[in-house]
Amino acid sequence: MSKPILKVEHISLAFGGVKALTDVSFEVEQGAVFSIIGPNGAGKTSMLNCISGRYQPNSGSISFNNKDVTHLKPNDRADLGMGRTFQNLALFGHMSVLENIMVGRHHMLKNNWLTGPLYWASKAQQEELEHRREVEEVIDFLEISHIRKSVAGTLSYGLRKRVELARAMALKPKLILLDEPMAGMNLEEKEDMARYILDLNQEFGITIVMIEHDMGVVMDISDQVMVLDFGKKLICGLPDDVMADPYVKRAYLGIEDENEQLEEIS
Repeated sequence: MSKPILKVEHISLAFGGVKALTDVSFEVEQGAVFSIIGPNGAGKTSMLNCISGRYQPNSGSISFNNKDVTHLKPNDRADLGMGRTFQNLALFGHMSVLENIMVGRHHMLKNNWLTGPLYWASKAQQEELEHRREVEEVIDFLEISHIRKSVAGTLSYGLRKRVELARAMALKPKLILLDEPMAGMNLEEKEDMARYILDLNQEFGITIVMIEHDMGVVMDISDQVMVLDFGKKLICGLPDDVMADPYVKRAYLGIEDENEQLEEIS
């Protein structure tokens, strides 16, 4: 068993009188693909927002690599190695693909407004070249070299999702939070994205926490699956065990429990 890279303990979150999350706890092992599923409004994105620092939970704690990050800002969590993509694309539409990905590395820049103007005399030029080299590796990995100079806002939805993943990868994270990475994609695009996620996990050793509605993809690539409903954790375990749960069968597959069917017949 790998040690947990992420610990979420008794997280509760409310907006006014609406409870988004209630006493949710789970652990994600280092190097795992961990999927969060549930119907719309179940609290899935709220959970990712708590982990990434966009939301501050009302109670509970979050630890990343044995460090309490509950009250850290998102950029501080990024510095520790936590990347993020969003359900709704968060790219700069007027910027090129290359520029969008370079933004993902801004927190790693060591030169500031004092040394930056001395570009040729300082190490700023060398630093930029090193960051550019890292970004080019990400571009090659995700097979988007042909659109590297294209304006992000002009690309197809599937390609923009891939660019957003590239920007998250540019952080060189230990953990990536993916919020519906395959939403709105056709079958071919989903297959490509699933392959990239698996390669990220297996070749780069990046831990994945993913929200996804496509149950086929979830069951194929996940090591563990957690089900949320109305902000509460219903079940967390191996994909086959989760798939065998009556609630999951009923909610996702439309399969009623056999015992319930017999009771209705009798």
